[in-house]
Amino acid sequence: MDILSLDLPGIRKVASGKVREIFDLGEHLLLVATDRISAFDCILPNAIPEKGRVLNTLSAHWFERFGFVENHVVTTDFAEFPSSLAGFRAQLEGRSMVVRKAKPLPVECVVRGYLAGSGWKEYQASRTICGIALPEGLQQASMLPETLFTPSTKAESGHDMNIGWEECRRLVGADVAEQVRALSIRIYEAGRAHAAERGIIVADTKFEFGLLEGRVILIDECLTPDSSRFWPANDYAPGMSPPSFDKQFVRDYLETLDWDKTPPAPQLPAEVVQRTSEKYLEALQRLTS
Repeated sequence: MDILSLDLPGIRKVASGKVREIFDLGEHLLLVATDRISAFDCILPNAIPEKGRVLNTLSAHWFERFGFVENHVVTTDFAEFPSSLAGFRAQLEGRSMVVRKAKPLPVECVVRGYLAGSGWKEYQASRTICGIALPEGLQQASMLPETLFTPSTKAESGHDMNIGWEECRRLVGADVAEQVRALSIRIYEAGRAHAAERGIIVADTKFEFGLLEGRVILIDECLTPDSSRFWPANDYAPGMSPPSFDKQFVRDYLETLDWDKTPPAPQLPAEVVQRTSEKYLEALQRLTS
């Protein structure tokens, strides 16, 4: 069953994001990963089969693996969901989790290990990433001399906005900023090492954190093809944009169109939908097998 949008009669929906539907269960929240896909901050009209299950299963895998950071998961087992959800098994099983309510921090914690995407464009212009100076001579997809923490904040509408370290400290407080920077780099490097053993390079990723009773905890998703740039190690070579397991495949197709990257987004051809689904499923299989 492909799911583009979801309502659960009798269960209050509190938010609908680019991919996830969020419902209020009282003490906890229900996060449901749909099969929506977005690119260039636009939600596309197609469902990507199995995408929601991949995101949910992969996030659950990492949340369980990284015992050094507290996270928001209560359970991903439908058998342990509240009885009020019993009639929605077909819609929820495998693509949802019950989570604790945390206050999200107003920053996205972006971590970069390789020179790609907007970072590569900035480096070409100024030899920097998010204002951080880098050495001369790096190529597209080069491994960076060290892992970089480059936070961003979401505008009310439109694209995420990169911010400097001092602005990050101002927004969340110096102590919390230090915690999320250290945790973000540690999670990324642990995930990158695990993925490397399975033939995947994690070029960059982003995390979200929240506060629960004053403690910093990891929320939302973790090291998925939606939040990360995954490259097959056997096709990697500096100086070119490697093929990917993430939605870069969709972005690359959209770049071939005469589309101004504003809604409404165009339909994806069936072969792009199928290949994208296959990419997501292959990433899941490699990382969790």
